[in-house]
Amino acid sequence: MPDAPVITIDGPSGAGKGTIAHRLAETLGWHFLDSGALYRVTGQACLIEGVAWDNHAGVTDIARTLDVSFTSAPGGEVLVAYKGRDVSRAIRTEEGGRGASTVAAIPSVRTALLQRQREFAKPPGLVADGRDMGTVVFPQAELKIFLTATASERAERRYKQLIAKGESVSLPRLLEDIRERDARDSSREVSPLVPAEDAIVIDSSNLSIPDVFAQVMLKVKEKGLIQA
Repeated sequence: MPDAPVITIDGPSGAGKGTIAHRLAETLGWHFLDSGALYRVTGQACLIEGVAWDNHAGVTDIARTLDVSFTSAPGGEVLVAYKGRDVSRAIRTEEGGRGASTVAAIPSVRTALLQRQREFAKPPGLVADGRDMGTVVFPQAELKIFLTATASERAERRYKQLIAKGESVSLPRLLEDIRERDARDSSREVSPLVPAEDAIVIDSSNLSIPDVFAQVMLKVKEKGLIQA
């Protein structure tokens, strides 16, 4: 298990966990793990290498040898590369999300990426964002947050994000995709999307990012995880 303190933030797509986790890591000066990015890169690598997402053996081989790198760009953006090729934008598309959810349902892929995720836990600490961070990857984490929101609210948020980027999207289709992904993530045999027994559940449906962050910081202080 990790020799550094870990805070996990799990939850469904669109709940705001990535934003909160990244801000928390910056505030604490800790490392940051976007575990979903590993699955998104795996899905994207399959497209690049011509491996179908339902080819379990092929996808697992890619996951085992995944050549991925993360670098911080000015402004706090995290750039993601596969074999030196920038895939930062590609993995954040709706197709990227579907690919991540599909390959993440393959047990052997989750096993292949498990140790890689645990290697991110280094001093002074780690904030890990994902779906099974508190239940499987870091079960002994000092603080576990499960951030959720209604499917309709998450679809609305995603719709606004994509429209702001100039993309043409359908809100009903986004809502359908989110519901399908929720069902797939929650019903998979390995590491289903559920709160850890000792997780603190926060519903962000009617909360702003600052409101959610304030609640999380309160829990961080209560756990004594802020360095003096």
